[in-house]
Formats: sequence, structure tokens, C-alpha cells
Amino acid sequence: MPKAIGFVVTHAQDDPEMATLPLMLAIGGMTMDVEPAIVLQGEGVRLAVKGFAETVNAEGLSPLEGLLSAILGAGHKIMVCSPCMETRGIVESDLREGFFIGGAAKVVETMLRCDSFVRY
Repeated sequence: MPKAIGFVVTHAQDDPEMATLPLMLAIGGMTMDVEPAIVLQGEGVRLAVKGFAETVNAEGLSPLEGLLSAILGAGHKIMVCSPCMETRGIVESDLREGFFIGGAAKVVETMLRCDSFVRY
């Protein structure tokens, strides 16, 4: 079983740098055959909405949309917190392809299979 690192992303336009850094680390891990397990929570759930990621850019860092596309293009799926979506009025049809909805049990299940988990 490959190594896995979990990333909880809790930012979007409110802090583009903190939204982008975990995705850069996930890509770095992928080059080392480390599986990324990405969970979007809080404001981070907005990154799953069609067209939204293109609006989040951190100065001096890789474009967030390109990072997401690379992760999804490699066949990885990204979990989106269901209560966080509901709070923000986001529904499943708003999500772009490659994202899936998960609640507390699914998040904990993902955490348990990872070698480590970090929150941004």
C-alpha cells in the first residue's frame, strides 16, 4: 500500500496562499509516489465549485487551478465537507468533476488511512 498524506484545506479567496500551499505539497508528494488525500472544509469548499478555483491566485505561487487540474488529472478525487457546503449554499450540482461529498465519518476514515494529516 502506498504512503498517503492528508491535507485539510480550509481557505479559498480569504487566504489564497493558504489555499494554494497544500496543493503544491500534494503535487510534490505525488512525484514521490505519495498519495494525496485532500479534504476541503470551511471556506475551502468553494474551491470545488465550477469556475471558482480560477479566481484564487496567490502571488508568487503556482496557479491554484493548474494544481487542482493536475491532481484530478492524475486520477485523485477530492472530498468536500457536506456541512460546510450546506452552510454556504453549495449543492452537489455546483461541484466540478472529480470532487465528492463526505461527512464526518468519511473524513475520519480517510484520516485513519493516512500516514499523516495536516491542516491549512
